[in-house]
Amino acid sequence: MADKVNIFWFRRDLRLDDNVGFYKALHGKYPVLPVFIFDTEILNELPEDDARVTFIFLTLQNMRKELQNHGSSIAMYHGAPSEVFKTITSEFDVQNVITNHDYEPYANKRDSEVKNQLSEKEIGFYTYKDQVVFEKEEVVKADGDPYVVYTPYMKTWKSKFNADEDLRIYYTSQHLDNLLQHSRLPNLSLSDMGFKKSSIDIPDYDVTPTTIQKYEKTRNFPAQDATSHLGPHLRFGTVSIRKIVKKAIAEKNEVFWQELIWREFFMQILWHFPHTVDTAFRKKYDRVEWRNHKTDFQKWKEGKTGYPLVDAGMRQLNTSGYMHNRVRMLVASFLCKHLLIDWRWGEAYFAEKLLDYELSSNVGNWQWAAGSGVDAAPYFRIFNPTTQIDKFDSDKKYIKKWVEEYDTDAYPEKMVDHKEARERALSTYKKAVS
Repeated sequence: MADKVNIFWFRRDLRLDDNVGFYKALHGKYPVLPVFIFDTEILNELPEDDARVTFIFLTLQNMRKELQNHGSSIAMYHGAPSEVFKTITSEFDVQNVITNHDYEPYANKRDSEVKNQLSEKEIGFYTYKDQVVFEKEEVVKADGDPYVVYTPYMKTWKSKFNADEDLRIYYTSQHLDNLLQHSRLPNLSLSDMGFKKSSIDIPDYDVTPTTIQKYEKTRNFPAQDATSHLGPHLRFGTVSIRKIVKKAIAEKNEVFWQELIWREFFMQILWHFPHTVDTAFRKKYDRVEWRNHKTDFQKWKEGKTGYPLVDAGMRQLNTSGYMHNRVRMLVASFLCKHLLIDWRWGEAYFAEKLLDYELSSNVGNWQWAAGSGVDAAPYFRIFNPTTQIDKFDSDKKYIKKWVEEYDTDAYPEKMVDHKEARERALSTYKKAVS
C-alpha cells in the first residue's frame, strides 16, 4: 500500500483556489489525494446529454491538467460514494477525508453514511463551510429560531457580516507541493458513464463593474440579457462566493448583494425545514385541489399556452437551459394559478432543465409562486401574463426571439381565459386555506 494520504473530495466546489476545504487539506500532515465522484444516485436520473454533467466533466478535466503541472491530478470515480470509498481505502492508506459542507437532504444522508463507514476504519471525516458566507444556525432570531421572512434575515445577515473575517481568501497556489505526486490517477470519459457531450454550453459569468452597477435597472427586462449568469457557477462552485460578495461590495450595489443573500436565505430554510422539498411550508396549502391536467402540463412545458411571454420563457428554457428570472416568476405563477397544476410538477421540470438548478432556491421560489412557502406571495396575487408583457417586454423583442410564429396564424390560441382562470384559482385556493 502507498504512503499515508489525506483525501480532498471535490463536490460543489470545482475550483482550485479560494476553496476552504482544499486549503485545509493542503495544510495537513499528509500528501493530498484529490478525488471527484460522479454519483450514480444523482446521475441515473439524468438524460445522456445533460449539459450540467458535460460542464462538470470539462471543468474537472481542466483542473486535472492544472494539477498535472504540479505532478498530481484528480482521481475520478463513477458509482455510489460509499462503494467508491471502499475502493479508495483499499488502494490508498487514507488517514482523513476532507471536504466542504453540503446542505441538501440527500447530501446530508450521503455524508452521514460515508462518515460512519470511514469511522469503522478509524479514518477521520472533516467538512468546512465554503459555498456560503453564513450557514445553518449562524443567522437566526434572538431566541435561536430560524428566520422565515427574508427582510429580517437579510438585516441580521448584514449586521453579523464582517468583510475582513467573512471574505477571507483561501489561497492555495503556494501549497500545491503537498499534493500526492501521482499524475496518472483514475480518469473517466463521458461515455464510460453512459453520457455524451451536450450541445448546450454553460455561459461564462459576467460580474464586470458595468453589469453590477446597472443590475437593478436592467435585471427585469429579459430581452436585454443583462444578468450575471452566476447561477451555475455558484451551484457548482467554479467561482467563490466570497469573491463575488467582495465585487458586490466594491461596486456598492445593494440590490446585487441582496440577491446573493436571498440564495443563502433559501439554503438555510432548506436546512431547517428539509420537508419543504415535497410538502408545503404552510401546511394548509397541501389541501389545494390541483387539477393536474397532463395535457395542459405538456402545453406549458412546450411553450404552447397561447400566452407569448409564458411561451417565450419555456422555449428559452428548453433550448438553452436558462430562463430569465422575471419570466420564471410568471411561468411558475401561470402553472400554479392559471392551470392549477401542483408546484411540485413545475419544480421537477425545472430540476430537469435548468443549468443553474439549485434545490433550495428552486423549491423556495416555486413555493413562493404557489403561495405555500416562507415569505410567500399571497394566494390572491396572480400575475396577468398579458400586462406583464407591457411592463417587461413592451417591444416584444424577447417574445419574437423565442416564439418564431408569434403574431401569425400558426401561434396557438390561449389555452385558458385569464379572467376565468383567475376566478377559478381564487375559489380553489380559498376553499383550501379557509
